[in-house]
Amino acid sequence: MRDPSGRLLQLLSLLQTPKEWPGTELADRLGVTTRTIRRDIDRLRELGYPVHATQGNIGGYRLTAGTAMPPLLLDDEEAVAIAIGLRTAATAAIAGTEETSLRALAKLEQVLPQRLRRRVASLSRATVILPPTQGPTTDAEALAALAAACVIHERVRFAYTTAYGQTSRRLVEPHRLVASGRLWYLVAFDAERSAWRSFRLDRLTDVQRTGVHVPARELPGGVDALTWVKQAIAAGSIRATVLLHAPIERAAEQVPAWQGELEPVDEHTCRLRTHSDAPHYLAYRLTLLPMDYTLLDPPLLAEHLASIAERAGNAIRGFPRKTS
Repeated sequence: MRDPSGRLLQLLSLLQTPKEWPGTELADRLGVTTRTIRRDIDRLRELGYPVHATQGNIGGYRLTAGTAMPPLLLDDEEAVAIAIGLRTAATAAIAGTEETSLRALAKLEQVLPQRLRRRVASLSRATVILPPTQGPTTDAEALAALAAACVIHERVRFAYTTAYGQTSRRLVEPHRLVASGRLWYLVAFDAERSAWRSFRLDRLTDVQRTGVHVPARELPGGVDALTWVKQAIAAGSIRATVLLHAPIERAAEQVPAWQGELEPVDEHTCRLRTHSDAPHYLAYRLTLLPMDYTLLDPPLLAEHLASIAERAGNAIRGFPRKTS
């Protein structure tokens, strides 16, 4: 490539991919000599791009973090993906990122070529994003700190509150972060309890990085982090069984799949088996059932259902009731 400016931009684009490039491979890609590559690397450094070089047979060049963020070179698909991601992030469940996402989107759209701006605009017009619903949110700074700790295997401390309101200090070795809808989970090895645990990030406060790095651990049983979180949620949840006063065919049409699993009993009734990590939330979910039902198990939910019924009764006291 004879055009120095174009070659420099293409070299920068290659270096922004997360790998270490041998000088010979870069030279082959750009059709120049390794000596030219060295001169171009020096030119990028003069422009403020922190290019790190390692020597030896496995050495090469890679772009590292600097004191300021240099301009990024994105291909068409990457630019569109980031723009759509920023629009979605504006309604995400990570506290404090809504305004930041919109500011970043405005800067990106300002420099997008017209052809890409039209693609992003078309996708935006054809997409409807539901307003954010009330629910748990995750602190952006805590998320970033834990993500970094996962990558470099650094121990962290934080305060954690269980579903039952019990708070304790934890010292853990972060392994992976798992996102599930509005909820984020941290899979980590609890150093003081010598056991693997999963923690909901919305119940986690006062994250403190210790600076202590430890060898990476593998989850027991060869499972991945996603499977571990699914198993942990199922094992630590409260299970309930209710008798629905409707045949299973009608229940299957009216009861959403997230409520649980249906089992036939007879031609008039069926069973619903469901679970949640908090008894009050599980009771609330049962009140959403669109037909009559009878609680079979566990007894502790009876108190929560009675409390909901009492509050609902108090709310409509004084209003006339229709009788059939």
